[in-house]
Amino acid sequence: MKTQSRVGAWTAMIVGAVYFLVPLIATFEFSLRMRRDTYSLDAYRVVLADPRFQASFGYSILMALLTIVVGILLVVPTAYWVRLRLPKLRPVVEFITLLPLVVPAIVIVFGYLRIYNSSSILPLTGNERATDLLLVCGYVTLALPYMYRAVDTGLRAVDVRSLTEAAECLGAGWPTILFRVILPNIRSGILSGAFLTFAVVMGEFTIASLLDRPAFGPYLQLIGANRAYEPSALAIIAFVVTWASMGLIQVFGSARAASAPGH
Repeated sequence: MKTQSRVGAWTAMIVGAVYFLVPLIATFEFSLRMRRDTYSLDAYRVVLADPRFQASFGYSILMALLTIVVGILLVVPTAYWVRLRLPKLRPVVEFITLLPLVVPAIVIVFGYLRIYNSSSILPLTGNERATDLLLVCGYVTLALPYMYRAVDTGLRAVDVRSLTEAAECLGAGWPTILFRVILPNIRSGILSGAFLTFAVVMGEFTIASLLDRPAFGPYLQLIGANRAYEPSALAIIAFVVTWASMGLIQVFGSARAASAPGH
C-alpha cells in the first residue's frame, strides 16, 4: 500500500513538473532564436537596451517599494491590534482582506476611477503624481491578502501579549512596542509579505493599463503585440524576478527558523 502511494505521489510530481517546465523551456529556447540558424542572447540584449524597458522596470520597482511600505504601515498595526485586543473581529478582517481575490482587478480600478476621477471632490487622476498615488493604493489592495496572511502568520509564532506586557512594564509607549518590539520579532513574516507584494506588483497589468501608467505589465503586453522574440525574453525575465522573490522568502524563512530557540 505504501509503495502504491509513493508511486502515485511521484507520478503526480513528475506530471506536474513536466506540465510546468516544458512550456518554460520552450519559451526560453524560442527567445534564443532571434539570430537565424544559431542560438544567441540578441533578444535579451535588445530588451535590456530598450529605454522603455528600463523606464517601465524602474517605475514598477519604485511602485513596488512604495506599495510594500504602505502595506506594512497598514497591515502590521491592524493585525497586531486585532490579535491583541479585538480577536472577535478577526473573521471580519480576514474576510475583508480576502475580497481582492474575489473582486476582479478591473472592477477595483473601475471603482477607483469612478470615485477619484478629475470631476470628484478628491481628484487623483488630474496629474501624474496623484495617479501614481492611486496606483499604489490599487496595488496595496491587490497585495492585501498576501501581506495580511504573512504578517498574521508571523504574529502567531510569537507571544504578542507577553511581549506587549513586558514592554509596557518597562515604560514603552505604543509606537515603541510596535516598531521596536513586535516588528523585529515578525521580520520573516513581513519579508515574506514584502516579496509576495513585489511579485504581484511587477506582474500586474490591469490597474496600470487603465490608469495609463508606464509600468512593466503594460510594457510587456505592448511588446508582445508587436514583436516576435522579445516577448519570450521578457517572459523569462519576469519569471526570474518572480521566482527570485519566492526564493528569497524561503531563504529568510529558513534563516528565521534556524535562529529560533531550540535550533
